[in-house]
Amino acid sequence: MLTVGKGFRALILLGLAAFVLFLPGRASIPPFDRDEPRYMQASAQMLQTHDFIDVRFQDKPRYLQPAGIYWLESASVAVASALTGTQQARAVWPYRVPSLLAMTASVVLTALIGGMLFSPQAGLGAGVLLAVSVLVTAESRMATIDSCLLLTVLLAQFALVRAVGDRQAGRSTPVGTALLYWAAIGCGLMLKGPVILIPALGTPLAMALVERNTTLWRRLRPGWGWLVSLALLLPWCIAIGVVSHGDFFRRAVGVNFLGKVASGQQAHGLPPGYHVLVFVLAFWPGSYFVASVLPQAWRERTNVAVRYLLCWIVPHWLVFEAIATKLPHYVLPTYPAIAILTAGLLAQGGAVWQGGPRALWGRVLMGIYGVVWCFVGCALAAAGPLLLWKLEHRVSLPAMVLSTGVLPLVGLSMLQIWRGTLRFAALSSVAAAVLLYIGLFTVVVPELHSIWLAPRLAALVQAEKPCPQTQVFSVSFSEPSLVFLLGGNVTLDGPAQAARAMRAQPACTVALVDTRDSAAFLAALGPDSRRVTHRDVVRGLNYSNGHVLDISLYRLEPGTPEAP
Repeated sequence: MLTVGKGFRALILLGLAAFVLFLPGRASIPPFDRDEPRYMQASAQMLQTHDFIDVRFQDKPRYLQPAGIYWLESASVAVASALTGTQQARAVWPYRVPSLLAMTASVVLTALIGGMLFSPQAGLGAGVLLAVSVLVTAESRMATIDSCLLLTVLLAQFALVRAVGDRQAGRSTPVGTALLYWAAIGCGLMLKGPVILIPALGTPLAMALVERNTTLWRRLRPGWGWLVSLALLLPWCIAIGVVSHGDFFRRAVGVNFLGKVASGQQAHGLPPGYHVLVFVLAFWPGSYFVASVLPQAWRERTNVAVRYLLCWIVPHWLVFEAIATKLPHYVLPTYPAIAILTAGLLAQGGAVWQGGPRALWGRVLMGIYGVVWCFVGCALAAAGPLLLWKLEHRVSLPAMVLSTGVLPLVGLSMLQIWRGTLRFAALSSVAAAVLLYIGLFTVVVPELHSIWLAPRLAALVQAEKPCPQTQVFSVSFSEPSLVFLLGGNVTLDGPAQAARAMRAQPACTVALVDTRDSAAFLAALGPDSRRVTHRDVVRGLNYSNGHVLDISLYRLEPGTPEAP
């Protein structure tokens, strides 16, 4: 285990480095459609209504998971408002603070667990590999559940590793360890329902099956421990059951959770193997090094640390490869274990890695995977300047400089991989990833104005609205980011409904209409279309569906209403 002193200072420095790495872009990047602004808006409505039981998005119930994440985001906004002295309910950054803190803590816990299973150096290496992976850097910047859920998974795994260490040393496991384990499960249940049970229960049960020994499971006091989890979950469950008349459980469990198992929801149904294919990008730059240690992991599968990590990874991975709905973040709870396994085995080798595949076909596959890994790195490096040129029609010198700095580091990593010096290759690729993220989140993504339609539409409404309480209809852009940025005061509906509302209240109603919907909108206005005017044109790409939009703000000029 890491000891107090130098190891503790190293963990603090790692946490600070991860915090700084995850920080850029948090305030400058608008809400990412479509999930993030739904969480933001539901949390904002909690604060506005002071109803912390019933989760709602506008006037509709949002019964997908328990209220834990909405509580965290609401608390973050309330604290931010108190500290700044101004209302922050419609600022983006406070909603992202829980993810920032949770992911930073997850990196530190990964290093701590890695130090307990292997060595302090291996633990720090695991924390670094996790922090610089593509999926982690993205999730840490979004106001969604997954970063916070990952922290609860790691707290449960930390308690499990403590129990494993106690068993190895022949000492009893303190009650506090069992309390931490079951409390982490309870918090995970409050965040995303039964998903936490897959890694938290799957790991010790898989260990019991592989070892044919239940002593680890008994050390967790399952006879009464589940009551701790239940005590954290049950009060809200009773409250929401009463408020929703049981509708929450029908939707959250029957439709959302079990529906994802049976069929691909929201066009995310994909066959098994998806997560393996996506891994080369999602865990880049660590993905190649993971593949390189797999033969060694198999050869050392009887080692307690390796066996434990495999029992953490394999059950969770298999479950999410088997279910119909697939998104990259579903296997995120396995990433710390993968990082620990990789760093731990690499730390055992000498200057030249000797733990790779021994058969010719295995070395050929590793070579092919290395080429794919290199291609992904080069594509990521070139993505920033290319996106700015393609979408914004401009050449960004800072983006090109940063991209030019990344490519040689990827090339150096490939050279070191060829020579078998994988630890040096990992360091080079980590440096490339850090430079890449600095460029993407400070120079590139905030400047992609053509894809950030919602902020520009919200600004147009604020500039042109005729009344303080203007009724806004968005006919052609129905993304939740616009709902959040307009404070929830927007109706997402079709041209006929917008025209009907505008005719009923012409003085204080506006509509956001794309050129493709303008004919239907004007036809629905009938004779009143003679008095309609439109302001400006907001042009851009709706990246959620790939549609290029030219949206204008329509309103009726004062005059005598035409007879319907």
